[in-house]
Amino acid sequence: QLQLVESGGGLVQPGGSLRLSCVASGFSLDYYAIGWFRQAPGKGREGVACFTSSSAGSAQYADSVKGRFTISRDNAKNTVYLQMNRLTPEDTAVYICAVTPLIATACLPFDEYDYWGQGTQVTVSS
Repeated sequence: QLQLVESGGGLVQPGGSLRLSCVASGFSLDYYAIGWFRQAPGKGREGVACFTSSSAGSAQYADSVKGRFTISRDNAKNTVYLQMNRLTPEDTAVYICAVTPLIATACLPFDEYDYWGQGTQVTVSS
């Protein structure tokens, strides 16, 4: 069974850091493009970061997180990470990872991914 499971969310103070993990099971991430999305209460889903192909060099970021968030992948562990630094209350959301075998030149919309995780809650508050 193909599955994505996120972890690493929690409550953090403004200015703090968290590292989210997305572990794949039932398939290999080696050949997939990967996206991280977030959805805050009352707001639409936002793409945060992605690999547009299976290459680790294809990372792209939303302007809102550029310079603060870093997406990385460890294919040996079948895991993708999202390192989030200098967090603000505006980063509070459920964070979801998604994968697709498609290759693109930019991050794809959420609905164009094939598999999604259930999400992990990130709350930034003092």
